[in-house]
Amino acid sequence: MLLSINISPNYKLFFVIGFSIIQEFFQDKQNNLANADQQKRNFCTAIAKIVNQLPYILTLKDVNEINPFISHMAETANFYNIFLSDENLIKPFLGLGRFYECQGVYTQAVFWYEQSLLVAKKRLGEDHASITISMNNLALFYTNQGRYRYEKVKLLYLQALELTKKRLGEEHFDVAKIINNLALLYTNQGRYEKAESLYLQSLEITKKCLGEENVLVATIMNNLADLYTDQGKYEQAESLYLQSLEIRRKLLGEEHPSVATSLNSLAGLYREQGRYKQAESLYLQALKQAKKLLGEEHPDVVTVISNLALLYRYQGKYEKAEPLFLQSLELRKQLLGEEHRYVATSMNNLALLYRDQGRYEKAEPLFLQSLELRKQLLGESHPSVTYSMNNLAGLYRDQGKYEKAEPLFLQSLELRKKSLGKEHPDVASSINNLALLYRDQGKYEKVKPLFLQSLELYKQLLGEEHPEVATSLNNLALLYSDQGRYEKAELLFLQSLEIRKKILGKEHPDVATSLDNLASIYSNQGRYEEAEPLYLQSLELYKQLLGEEHPDVATSLNNLAALYHDQGRYEKAEPRYKEALKIAKTKLGANHPNTKLFRLNLQRLLDQMTNQ
Repeated sequence: MLLSINISPNYKLFFVIGFSIIQEFFQDKQNNLANADQQKRNFCTAIAKIVNQLPYILTLKDVNEINPFISHMAETANFYNIFLSDENLIKPFLGLGRFYECQGVYTQAVFWYEQSLLVAKKRLGEDHASITISMNNLALFYTNQGRYRYEKVKLLYLQALELTKKRLGEEHFDVAKIINNLALLYTNQGRYEKAESLYLQSLEITKKCLGEENVLVATIMNNLADLYTDQGKYEQAESLYLQSLEIRRKLLGEEHPSVATSLNSLAGLYREQGRYKQAESLYLQALKQAKKLLGEEHPDVVTVISNLALLYRYQGKYEKAEPLFLQSLELRKQLLGEEHRYVATSMNNLALLYRDQGRYEKAEPLFLQSLELRKQLLGESHPSVTYSMNNLAGLYRDQGKYEKAEPLFLQSLELRKKSLGKEHPDVASSINNLALLYRDQGKYEKVKPLFLQSLELYKQLLGEEHPEVATSLNNLALLYSDQGRYEKAELLFLQSLEIRKKILGKEHPDVATSLDNLASIYSNQGRYEEAEPLYLQSLELYKQLLGEEHPDVATSLNNLAALYHDQGRYEKAEPRYKEALKIAKTKLGANHPNTKLFRLNLQRLLDQMTNQ
């Protein structure tokens, strides 16, 4: 995090030094020594040293070790701040803000961050460096919380930026840091063009001030790569991730937490691209390094474990994903406490896994717990709350509980419009999800305008060639297919397929999905000779990318079997129905909707064969 308190591995040493000075202060206070003011200054200096050495992320162990100093830190901030030097004035306030933020006690955290700014302005005036640091840290807190209006946060960043420019000039790396943070805000708003421009500006200033190979340069490159990943600009993202990784390796050595962070980021890109083997290798490297450098029980280690679990979930390797999700959840509870937003995230991720498996009775309580925890910690309108609502609604949709799903989808949509603005990718996602619900219900008059609205919004925000645009085209094509409007459906399926091939590469699960969908409309029209090679291509691609026993492989086998069934080629249909059913039973369980469908299809085939 930028313009923040320094992090040092030696903070425990300062705790010992600080404690001895604090003891001395209270002994002298009792003895009424004449140099009491000097002792108060020493006391305040000790507190500032402790704050200087706080880790950025505090575990429960850290919290317990720091806890004895918190009352003294508050005492320093409230009653003894006149004995703090100008340089140290804001440190107790920022330390208290960090202490409470890491525990999820956000009302206390925001109080201390805001007090930091107020006290600094009162003593130091508007132009002191501490003012910009306080503004920046407060804005970062607001950004991370997502519960404050973006205009309020933007104003803080702009004020900090102008003050820093006035004090240090236009081209200083502290200026670049604030520009980077402002870019992060625009990224969260979905204002990608502005974010990109600011990241590039920040990068240029930093290179000019500090040289091409600098740790801050690597950080900004990594942030810009994150933005390009969100935009589907995968080639540009990969280049920057690799550059960032190389700089960190060269400057910090192979065994450094920042190198592990770069490996984790690059793995995330490969996961999005469907390059699962490369992603797994990098996640495992990152996990090994993080454990070695930070220990088995550290929040950054848990993040990599969670990401590896997500990769296995995407691959349908549920037996590998579940224990990792459970481990992530338990570690976060242990390290951060039961009521922390990252605990809510772990609950949500585990629930998504259970939803994929059709284990709805396990998924629902986790979604509900995650939703309530996020509401409690972050407020009713936080973006994370809308994700929880959306996911819970998706669960109800899967179960056919449409009366429960619809109000949640609508509420999520309205909250996103309110908190993120009407032109944001998450708003487009909500509109798309609502359309899918109405499609399931056969309410076609409601579906088309929503799909079109979502498609146009994605095009406007992400560009014509983005994976989300391809998904929207695919969904609209499914609607036309449902209505028997095969010419329109075919055109859109082909557009979606071409975008996916271009952006994701020819070997990606989404490409296999497009091939399968295109084959389905050919099959529905009796164009079996065109459908069969596409089904076969899709099936082989799924097997290659996801493994022989992935649920999508089962679906592909079922669709191919249905083609042979329609053609009366029962000897080819039967083994594929059976294989699809076997995979579904193993991966999804006997009561999953897909398993039931495959079983029904097989039984119909067997009945026809018997009657013949």
